[in-house]
Amino acid sequence: MRKIDLNDFRVATSETARDINRRIVLNLIRKHQPISRADLSRHSGLQRSTVSSITEELISERWVTEGAVSDLPRGRKPVFLHLNSQRAGIFGVNVRPHTTNMALANLDGRFLVQESMPTPSSAGEFIEKISQRIRDLMKLHPEMAYEGIGVSLPGRVDLASQRFVFAPNLGWEREDLKQQIETATGLTVELENEANACALSEFWFGRQGDNVRNLIAVAVSEGIGVGMILNGQLVRGPSGLAGEFGHVSISDEGPQCACGNHGCWEVYASNSAALRFYNEKNGFTARKASNARHAAAITDFDELVRLAEHGNPKAMEAIDQMAHHLGMGMAMLVTGLAPDLIVVVGEVTRLWERVGPVVNAVIQQRSFTHATTEVTASGPAPLPRLRGIIALVLQKRFGAPMIA
Repeated sequence: MRKIDLNDFRVATSETARDINRRIVLNLIRKHQPISRADLSRHSGLQRSTVSSITEELISERWVTEGAVSDLPRGRKPVFLHLNSQRAGIFGVNVRPHTTNMALANLDGRFLVQESMPTPSSAGEFIEKISQRIRDLMKLHPEMAYEGIGVSLPGRVDLASQRFVFAPNLGWEREDLKQQIETATGLTVELENEANACALSEFWFGRQGDNVRNLIAVAVSEGIGVGMILNGQLVRGPSGLAGEFGHVSISDEGPQCACGNHGCWEVYASNSAALRFYNEKNGFTARKASNARHAAAITDFDELVRLAEHGNPKAMEAIDQMAHHLGMGMAMLVTGLAPDLIVVVGEVTRLWERVGPVVNAVIQQRSFTHATTEVTASGPAPLPRLRGIIALVLQKRFGAPMIA
């Protein structure tokens, strides 16, 4: 049960009910297309006259199209309805410390364009380059209306100011990304933490059933981010900083983290941690190689994954060590939150057949609450981040409206 906030509420009107019904119909079409008006009435419980009125409105606004006519042996032949996936485009931008990925998607979340570029060293240069590329794509696709731009960041965004305020692995100054990109493109911009974007991706586009209402995404990259959907709602906290489990210290004597703390979860379980484990096993420290005869230190996690895939013993040991610490942190999430599902996102999922059993074994050893949490791997990075940030923009049309 959600308590009514008497300091921030909207009373229901006749338009509120119509808006809710419209969103229900639109989501049913999206999920079950092609679908007839009669089936929409059965699925929704709405009267056929109400369904007809809403669908005619959606057709006139080009959100829905009519397709084939059913070949029934008798009676009135129903016309099937489809979501007009080409009605609008959404830009998704996923910023990582080294690489920025961008996609233009349609209403189904299908990518029409996907590309990448090196992440600029400053926020100002990023704003200039990404805005120019978005303007170019808008000119190439003038037939589309554009719902907006979603930007996924490896840090936290302040809900009130919409500025990113905590991104230790990115190193940018705190610029007003939202307003500057909006001014440069003319489109609405939504900023979100990458882990929250991953949680939204799984919630909107994942393979789990509609009964999954408590879901956690663990985004593993240069750091570790945690996105939480609890009781069907994304948890951000009052300032947008909820979920920074990657910066919870699990050892006071551990290495210093980019956030300034010591022994954070991410210094043991991130891509950067696995690279450190591997290089230390080969005689390299952060300062120098202790023995020049050893193989050169590596700085690219993809290279470490390739070495492990080809059976390199020290690479596999480093991955196992990373997986063990991933399990330690996830045991904390299972014990404290008992979600239906934890989804791991990142390049490490390429080795899930090796990593998954280690993670699950540690969770079983360390969590005694009898929670029935399933732990699984998501699709290849950066797809979950891009799909999630696109889902954030789509929520304006398909999400449940906030009232009371």
